[in-house]
Amino acid sequence: MSNIIVLTEDNYEREIADGATVIDFYADWCGPCKMMSPIFDEAAETYAGKIKFAKINIDEQRKLAVSNKVMSIPTLLFFKDGAQADRVTGVIDKALLTQKLDAIV
Repeated sequence: MSNIIVLTEDNYEREIADGATVIDFYADWCGPCKMMSPIFDEAAETYAGKIKFAKINIDEQRKLAVSNKVMSIPTLLFFKDGAQADRVTGVIDKALLTQKLDAIV
């Protein structure tokens, strides 16, 4: 998880403002989140330097989850220059994640 940023209320707006960003909303106790994690981590390596990858722990950053209307986890939000471009809830496979990432690069 070395090139994955941990987002908080303090750095959220700044980090999504420019370029392509994908955020994984998760919780440590969430089984599906644990299934999604290695797929997300692999994509972070593949797209290093092209897309910013970030995680938000909903238990620690509840306001960010609420403001982004995250009702279920895992939820991935895809941003392009600060504007939300796409959203996926639930575990997705590498092929679908790649397709969605390619759309925001």
